[in-house]
Amino acid sequence: MPRRARTKSRTGVYHIMIRGINKQTIFEDEEDKRKFIKTLAKYKEISGFEVYGYCLMDNHVHLLLEEIKESIPTALKRISSSYVYGYNKKYERIGHLFQDRYKSENVEDDTYFLTVLRYIHQNPLKAGIGKSVWDSRWTSIHEYVHKVEFVNIDKGFQLFSTNKKTALVQFIVYMQEVNDDRCLDFEDRVNLSDDQVREYLHDLGVTNNSMLQQMNRRNRNVVLAHLKNLEGVSIRQISRVTGISKSVIARIK
Repeated sequence: MPRRARTKSRTGVYHIMIRGINKQTIFEDEEDKRKFIKTLAKYKEISGFEVYGYCLMDNHVHLLLEEIKESIPTALKRISSSYVYGYNKKYERIGHLFQDRYKSENVEDDTYFLTVLRYIHQNPLKAGIGKSVWDSRWTSIHEYVHKVEFVNIDKGFQLFSTNKKTALVQFIVYMQEVNDDRCLDFEDRVNLSDDQVREYLHDLGVTNNSMLQQMNRRNRNVVLAHLKNLEGVSIRQISRVTGISKSVIARIK
């Protein structure tokens, strides 16, 4: 069956995800990540696209890009070819590194632009890397807050305020907000029903919400941590089922 053609974004903005073939690691060390970022910055100039956000994980990359001069598929092919050439040379390997067909979604309005930007910046946090959105070195959030290198931060800031200082404050608050944002991802999500979550709680010995809420904090947090580790369960759903606030649940590791 032929692949379905991608739908063009009316705004030219796309959330892009690239991952290693067979989910393999594409960044062995920090030098590899620096090399990818340099490659991205290089082809930003050559291919003429805008970079609004990025996040580098060990086996995949999130990008928020705007197509301007050259098509996104062509630009991504340039980026991947250049990076893979250096990677293969460094590790004395041959063959493909990235999954053949990258995933993408259109970003058609300003609200979803900010949602995707936050999703990208929070990706390491939600994967359990660090205790805050600031802990990962390999996202574009640091260019927004500290020093701009090649990311276009103006569009994001202007969606908060025309005053740069006000925009920065609002940006920082927004990027740290607890949320259940669900953007394009590689993992096939399996969503559990509320009844399935309650059944799991029962298996843990928690027969009702009052019992959970009356536990001491340490024991309660152990139970909530088990729930957070379940595939297909969101913070919002845990809050709904247990009656515990989302902010409390979000802080539990």
